[in-house]
This record gives sequence, C-alpha cells and structure tokens, in this order.
Amino acid sequence: MIRFGLRLTLRGGREAAARLIVICAAVAIGVALLLSTLAGLNAMHTQNARFGWLETGAQGVSESHRPVPGSDPEWWLLSADEYAGTQIGRVDVAATGARSPIPPGLPRLPSAGEYYASPALAALLRTLPNAELAARYPGHLVATIGDAGLPSPDSLIVVVGRSVADLSAQPRATEITEISTTSPSGCNGPCYDIGFNARSIDLILSVVSAAILFPVLIFIGAATRLSAARRDQRFAAMRLVGATPRQIALIAAVESTLAAFIGVLLGFGLFAAFQPLIARVPFTGTRFFAHDMALSMPDVLAVALGVPIAAAVAARFALRRVIVSPLGVSRRVTPQPPSAWRVLPVVAGIAELAYFVAQGRPATTDGQIMAFLPGILITMSGLVFAGPWLTMIGSRALAVRARRPAALIAARRLSDNPQAGFRAISGLVLSLFVASVAFGIILSFDAHRGGSTSYSPAEQATIVDDLIVFADRGPTAPVRALPAGLAGTLHAIAGVRAVTPLHAGPEFGVMPATTGPPPVGAADPFSVLVECADLVGATALGSCAPGAATAAVADPSFAQLQGPSGAVWQAAPESPGSVAALPLATLVVTTDGTRHAVEQVRTLLAQRMPSRDGFAPLTIAEDRAQSADTKRSQGYERLADVVILTSLPIAGCTLAVSVVAGLNDRRRPFGLLRLSGTPLTVLRRVVALEAAVPLLVSAVVSIAVGFLTAYLFLRAQMSETLVPPGIGYYATVVAGLVASLAIIASTMPLLDRTTATETTRTD
Repeated sequence: MIRFGLRLTLRGGREAAARLIVICAAVAIGVALLLSTLAGLNAMHTQNARFGWLETGAQGVSESHRPVPGSDPEWWLLSADEYAGTQIGRVDVAATGARSPIPPGLPRLPSAGEYYASPALAALLRTLPNAELAARYPGHLVATIGDAGLPSPDSLIVVVGRSVADLSAQPRATEITEISTTSPSGCNGPCYDIGFNARSIDLILSVVSAAILFPVLIFIGAATRLSAARRDQRFAAMRLVGATPRQIALIAAVESTLAAFIGVLLGFGLFAAFQPLIARVPFTGTRFFAHDMALSMPDVLAVALGVPIAAAVAARFALRRVIVSPLGVSRRVTPQPPSAWRVLPVVAGIAELAYFVAQGRPATTDGQIMAFLPGILITMSGLVFAGPWLTMIGSRALAVRARRPAALIAARRLSDNPQAGFRAISGLVLSLFVASVAFGIILSFDAHRGGSTSYSPAEQATIVDDLIVFADRGPTAPVRALPAGLAGTLHAIAGVRAVTPLHAGPEFGVMPATTGPPPVGAADPFSVLVECADLVGATALGSCAPGAATAAVADPSFAQLQGPSGAVWQAAPESPGSVAALPLATLVVTTDGTRHAVEQVRTLLAQRMPSRDGFAPLTIAEDRAQSADTKRSQGYERLADVVILTSLPIAGCTLAVSVVAGLNDRRRPFGLLRLSGTPLTVLRRVVALEAAVPLLVSAVVSIAVGFLTAYLFLRAQMSETLVPPGIGYYATVVAGLVASLAIIASTMPLLDRTTATETTRTD
C-alpha cells in the first residue's frame, strides 16, 4: 500500500502533480519562515550573551572580583562614548602582570598608547578627521576586535590600553580578576544597562515567538488541505470497491507525508540560501552575524520530524468521515452550526489576564511568563476557535440584507459550512490581533515614558558636559575652573556659538543622591548659577530677565528638568564675581548643530575635561533620549514591526492557498452553476463575499480583543493605561485588508478555468 500511495502521489496525473507541487512549495515557504523565526530567537540570545564581557566589574557580577589562582589583577573602566547619536562602548584596561585576563576577541591586552577597535569603529576612524573621533583615544590602533568580542558586526567598541598609575587614579576604575561571561539576561543584581534585561527579554521573546509561530503553523496546515474534497471523493470510491479504512489511512498518510517531507527539505534549502540576508535585518536595532542565525539540534529535529508527522495526523483527521463510511463524502449533510460556546476560550484568556490586573503581577520573570503567556495564547487560540461562530453570525446578517443572487449564494454557503469560510482568513485574523497587541503596548509604553524622537534644533546643537556626579556620600569633588585656554580653543572650532559654564550654587553640595529632582525654581538644589553674559547665545537654556547679571537656571544635565528654550530666568542674589568663583557643575557648548562642530567639541571636551559619570558629553537631545530610554523603546518597536511584517505576509499566503483550495474543492458545484446559466461575474462576487464577510467580521473582533489584551497586559505588568493608536496603526490595518482583497482578486482567473464545462463530468 505504501508503493501504491507513492504511485498515486507521483504518477496520479496532472492534477496530482500540480497538487504535490503547490503543497511542497507552500510547506517549503512555511518551514523556511519557521526556521527563520527559531534561528532569529537563537541569534538574539547569542547576541545578548556576547555583551557578557562588558558586564565585567559590575556589582551584580561576582566572578569579576573573585580570587583566581595564577592570575594577575587588572584595572578596568567601562564608559560610554558617543558619535552622531550612536553609542560607543569604551573599555580602558591596565594590566598589572603578564597573566591579567584578556577580553574575548583580543589576542592580548593593549599596552599604554595602544587600542583595539571593532571593525565598524575602525572604519569610522579611517574615514573621519582625527579631531572628530580618533583624537579621543590616546595612542594608535593596533588591530580590530574579533567576532567573539562583538555582539554585532555593527558594534562600536574600543579597548584602550592605559598605565596602571593613570587608570587606578580614576574614581570609577575597578580592579578585576576575571572577565565576565554573565549575559545581561542572567545578571543578578546591579549591572550595566547594556544588552537585554532579564526582566524583559524572556517575556517579550516568548510572546514574539508565539505570535509568529501561530500564523506559520496555520499556513502549513492550509497548504496540506489543498484539493481535500477531490481527494476525499477518490478515497471514498476506493472504499466502495473494497479498500479498508486502514489502507485508506495509510495511502493518505503516504501522500501527505511525502509532500511535507519534500517541502521540509526545500524549506531548509530556502533558509540556508536566505540566512545571510535575514541576519542583516536589525531585529534588535543592529544586525546579527550570519553564523549566529543557527539552529540547534532540537530545532532541526522538531521541524524535520514534526511537520511531516503533523501532516500525516492532519490527513488522518481529515478522512474521518471517509473511514467511517464509504458514503460519507457522496452523501454529505449540512453539519451542525457552531454554537456561542465557542467564545468561551476567548473569555477564559481575557479572564486570566484580568486576574493578574486585580492581584498584581508575579515578582519573578518566570512567574510573569507563566502568568501572561498562557493568557495570550489562550486568547489567540480562542479567536481561531470562535471564528466559525463569528462567520455564521456574519453570514446570517448578509442573508438578511442580501438583494442580489451573489450575496444570497455566498450567505447560504457560509452558513452551510462556516468552518471552511473562516479557515481561509484565520491567519489574517491572528495577524490583526498581534498587530493590535503590539501597537497598543509599544505606543502606550512610549507615551508613558516620554520616548519622543523629535527634538528641537537647539536641543540637537547644544552639548552638555556634566562635571559633578552624585554618589552615596554626596557629590564628588567639583571642577574649580576651566583649564587654561579651553574656552578659546572651543570658540576656535567652526560652528561653536557660545561656551557657557554653569556653577554649583551653595545648596548644590547638600542634595542627597536618593532624593528625586524637585520642580524647577530658584531655590531648587538642582538649579545652577550662571552669569547672564555667558548665557547669551545658549538658546536652549533660555535667557535672563532684563537687567539681571546672574540667574539660577535648571541644570540641563538632568533631562527631566529642562525648561523650554524660551524660558526667562529671574535674577539671582549672587554677584557675577561670586558666581565666577564657584566650582563648575556643568559646561554647555552651543553649536550650529552640524556633525563636524558637535563631534569636534565632544572630542576636545573628552580630552581636556573628561566626564566623570562614565558618559561622553551629550547633546540635550541625546541626553533626553537616553533618559526616556528611547533606544530600548525603539528596539521593542522593531520587534513589533518584525512580528507584524512577518505575520501579515504569512497570513496573505495562507489566504491565497485557502482560496485556491476552496476553488478546487468546489469546482463541480461552481461548474454546475455556470452550466445552468449563472454568469461568471456572479460567481466571482460569491467567492469575494465568502472571503470578505468573515474577514471583516473577524477583523473587528480580533482588533477589539487585541486592544483589550494590550490594556490588561499594560495594567498588570506596568500599571499603565492603553493609549489609542495613531494613524500608523490604522494605515497598517487598511493596508492589510486591501492586500487581502487583492489576493482574493488575484485568484479570480482560476475560477474561469475551474468552472469550465468539463469539470461537471462524473468521474
């Protein structure tokens, strides 16, 4: 029977060959997408793990400070540089002996006057003037950092060699004994804010993987159902001539498994061919290495064995009526209509999420995954389970308002088999649900965090160098005065318009580090004093009141305290001479906003007045973006975009396959309708309405449920409310619906061929 099944599949005529080719192609696309999803998730974890060595010295990484026999200590200082809005990771090192630990990707530690740079940073150093970037790093470039020390091919990292006497004198430098291998996701305690945090990555990736895998699996399932009705008729005829149920099941399993097996092989080939291109997609805001897009052995086995087995099981399940009775196909009756009980899974999923809104989220990341992921998955599954009932409701509404034959026929066919009507658009319904949840959560997160990426020209052109750093015991020793000649050198840079020193007031030194910033005002300990003559030209800081010689202004080092550029500050009681004698709190340099001016100023300040907080001098726009965590929000937005841009094409492919399968399965009744005189245009309207009605009804419900899910997640996880989406969301929804209708329209030429006169013959 296995040989007979292979013969029917491979030599069953033109129709069998066409069905095999289409199923193999559809399964190959689905498998390639599935493998890309799994490889992408693996690459994200691998990329995050490569940030581990940059966690060296963090308080939450005990391995950096534990005694290591036979190893010499090493002085270590991690800081953040900046170029054109992109952060550069800088590590200053000083070996105390020949056996000091070496970071990954380096053949040896750089000596004083040497540095290693990542390939992307080395390319910048070669192409840019020294005054814009290279002059920040003392010495010369020895070589580039290897892939083992880079999270991404685009990573900008530099390892600078220093002398022990020089580096050990830095306030933030620490002595380490071992290079950290702890991923940011696994750091337990205070760690540097790099990579992905353990509290977010597992939960987000779990939701992302489920959101992508569901449409892919539905697509593969739709592909295996091509020509299901014609195949059922053939198997029923075989039953009538004496074939046993077991033989029929074996033949069906052979046919489905062979198609799925060939499709899996093609899918692996497609994945291998496009793997380098997929790695270039910035899922996390930066590219992956191609070799990071790797599949684990469990991934390979799960796909290679799971898809053919699932196809065989689906074929066995689809033939249940044929196996029960050989007349089960030829004497079909209208199945029982779906009941309203089908909405219970959706209600259960929403109730599960609502429970944690009332009780509060679990304290641990694993607990949060177990709390939210089942609720979201149950809701997604519930939408698919409730789809036939929603389709039946839509068909009844269509029948009531029908005025033309096409609407009546479509309504009758949908009500006769709402399961088949919904099956065609189930993938798109899930995509709309995922898009609604993603947009709702990300947009609300940005709105509540103030994650705006729009800044005024003055904010983008004003550089702030924070010179006082708060610690547990109060602020560090302030800078007493500008180095000699620095102001003149800054003014000599083309594009510099003003150099404004801001001085620490008498109250500044008593402000405890744990106290939040109070409202802006003259008595604010976070305000600083300025000579009004120096404030001229610093438009981002505002201006002094008429007649004032000195003023207390909001310190621009605190992004949340920045006032509008048109702010007018009242006079301070201190005289210009007494203000000039006060220590410096912040140095503000106003430029014309060009990259050359901004970067030359940043380089000069890094050389002459290095920042004490581990960050390079930043523009006000860069400071506000980091304070609002805009880059991380943008990373989450990219993940949401990946989910949406991946699930929508998959849903479109599912819709196309399902419509084609429906036309093939109904070729005989459609052919009889056309033979009896029904115009082809009427049949086209029937096909369009059969797909459009359940699509629109289910789309409204899935969008509403998606927003409700996003609201409950925000309330439970972040104690925030849902912010209504903007025009971008609605444009995405409309584009998806229009694309779906276009896919339906593209199958209409097939209707002409499948309803030809010869299709009405009796096999």
